[in-house]
Amino acid sequence: MSLSTAEADLFESSRGRLEAIAYRLLGSAGDAEDAVQDTYLRWHAADRSWIETPEAWLTKVLTNICLNQLTSARARRETYVGQWLPEPVLAGDRMLGPADTAEQRESVSLAMLAVMERLSPNERVVYVLREAFGYSHREIAELLDLTESHCQQLYRRAKQHAASDRARTEVDAAAARRVIEEFLAAALSGNTEPLVRLLAADAISVADGGSAVAARRTPVLGADAIARYISHLFRPTTAKRAYAGATPYFYAVVVNGAPALLVEAGGRVYGLITLETNGAEVTGIQIQVNPDKLGRVARRWAAAQARPAAIGNW
Repeated sequence: MSLSTAEADLFESSRGRLEAIAYRLLGSAGDAEDAVQDTYLRWHAADRSWIETPEAWLTKVLTNICLNQLTSARARRETYVGQWLPEPVLAGDRMLGPADTAEQRESVSLAMLAVMERLSPNERVVYVLREAFGYSHREIAELLDLTESHCQQLYRRAKQHAASDRARTEVDAAAARRVIEEFLAAALSGNTEPLVRLLAADAISVADGGSAVAARRTPVLGADAIARYISHLFRPTTAKRAYAGATPYFYAVVVNGAPALLVEAGGRVYGLITLETNGAEVTGIQIQVNPDKLGRVARRWAAAQARPAAIGNW
């Protein structure tokens, strides 16, 4: 059934919201794009004359698609090479969705997206729709074909699992640049002491290279161990330069509400190092070098009309 102009416009006006829901549910920008496209195909094929509330219909279809993906994703995680991290998204991307409240901003942080991997698929859906998009328990119950009381139970369990005692500080572009400049200077100094001073004693660093790029396959725990690891990682070598094929440049950006270091060489984005901070110390480091999880960032970076100046290079 062909779409009228109005029906096509209706879907396009919903695309950003659907992408933001799917990204929070799946932790992957690529999978979120696929889920929204599948939703579009079902919208195109549906008898839309019977659909009374298109927004609710689209959300329900998208949610069911994401639930199926979450179930299959759990099986894929068991064979994933190394550590799995969510896919980062640059500030300003509509996939990040609403950011008016602290809860909305926290729900899309890389740390929270990783925590939500421990939730059941239904818990994750209830948590995201309630916490980030303000759906009522009655509306969520209708979307999931569950009772309202069951949704409330799922939400309470999800809140308990997602609770964190780590304070997190939101940053703007200027604040991110200051944090990243200090981190990069310490990383390139050749000494571990400056890095240790930046890190919380119980900080954790996780790297994700998937099966495509060599990356540490276990987390690094504690300030001293992380400082040695980062210092070695940033030590320039002939092999690293040869791998990049060009001079690597470093940029300070904001990713999922946190300061991040973007590494580019020869027009290609090779990695993102995101720092979780509490305003005084770096509490977590997520190193994303899996090319499969840098696609959306790379496209937006290449299309950016105004980029920040590089803060260093090798």
